[in-house]
Amino acid sequence: MPVWREAAAIQQTLQALQPLRQAGHEVVVVDGGSDDGTASLAEPLCDRLVCAGKGRAVQMNAGARVATGNVLLFLHADTRLPASALKHLLRFNESGSAWGRFDVRLSGRRPLFRVIAWFMNTRSRLSGICTGDQAVFVRQGVFEALGGFREQPLMEDIELSRRLRLVSRPYCVDSPVITDSRRWEKQGPWRTIFLMWRLRWRYWRGESPESLAREYRSDVRNA
Repeated sequence: MPVWREAAAIQQTLQALQPLRQAGHEVVVVDGGSDDGTASLAEPLCDRLVCAGKGRAVQMNAGARVATGNVLLFLHADTRLPASALKHLLRFNESGSAWGRFDVRLSGRRPLFRVIAWFMNTRSRLSGICTGDQAVFVRQGVFEALGGFREQPLMEDIELSRRLRLVSRPYCVDSPVITDSRRWEKQGPWRTIFLMWRLRWRYWRGESPESLAREYRSDVRNA
């Protein structure tokens, strides 16, 4: 789990993962230099606390290097696994798939959020491309063989999906993770949709992740 300035919610987030720890699975938290006490709050509630440079790709690679499990699951701090997650991951481990992801649902109650989630999940099933909000999981050996996440400031999840897709189609779990809709609500659902599709289109056309990240940060600041 990559984190940065998550003091307000990190304890609640990690409390939800304690049943996994009790079942013998490890939780690795990678802090990207928070200055709000996130690391000290997280440390008692995880198996490993790692400090790394800021950036999801950098942080997730750092966590993967110290993880000891056969399957790596990359979970954003604002995303919650379903209660049945472990059951699905055990089934995945027995399958022939190299990697997979969960369906996603936004936490907000607006009907539009259900429509957005449906399109996100359908697009992912058709394309085999996944986003970090979908809690991507991958066999450790496959992840290492591919060199992990490319350490770029944006679209690292899509870039990894493209390479993983060459190994196997993703194992899709239809029990959804719940991801926080605050960003969508703050910026506006339609504005967020258009921004993300515009950025993905330009990434597909070959524009650098660095220039796309600058536009993304500028748009978020002006929202």
